[in-house]
Amino acid sequence: MPAKSSTIVTALTTAAVVAVGVLGYQAAASAPATLTQARSDGHHGASQGNRDQPGKKAKPPAPAPVPAASGTGRRVVYSLGGKRVWLVDAKGKTVRTFTVAPSTVSPAPGSYAVGSRSVSVTGSDGIAIEHVVRFTTVNAVTVGFSAAVDGSRPDPGAAKKTGGIRESRDDGKALWDFALHGTKVVVVS
Repeated sequence: MPAKSSTIVTALTTAAVVAVGVLGYQAAASAPATLTQARSDGHHGASQGNRDQPGKKAKPPAPAPVPAASGTGRRVVYSLGGKRVWLVDAKGKTVRTFTVAPSTVSPAPGSYAVGSRSVSVTGSDGIAIEHVVRFTTVNAVTVGFSAAVDGSRPDPGAAKKTGGIRESRDDGKALWDFALHGTKVVVVS
């Protein structure tokens, strides 16, 4: 009997090792290109860099630069094509930048101003939203930035015309704190 139970234990251990190997392979195959590139270059993330230069942290990637044609001064810049927002201070320095999910109705490139704000409302898509910062109207559809309380992003194929440009809750709070009534909003292509 003991030989039989040791055989079972060996078989189960072998099966577990094979399963872990298969899962590891699947994880590696589905990893983002940035991770697989780092692995193929022989770098193993920030910890490797810290061993090479003690006391120094790995440098994060540089944020996307503010579009050159976005004007000057304190402003919110929204890139339609880049699906990105920049919060720019009076000296032209980016305070924060983040990606957004565009609305189904987009404003034309140009300069606008924050016209109204709401702490929390229900969006035109029926989702509870917060930190709503509105800056224009296009064909009777109000356009502005907001964050869904449940963290959802709008369906880009939605047939309903909405003007909500969605961001994460953290980014929404940052934009809310930055874009007071009258703040310039520059929309670029």
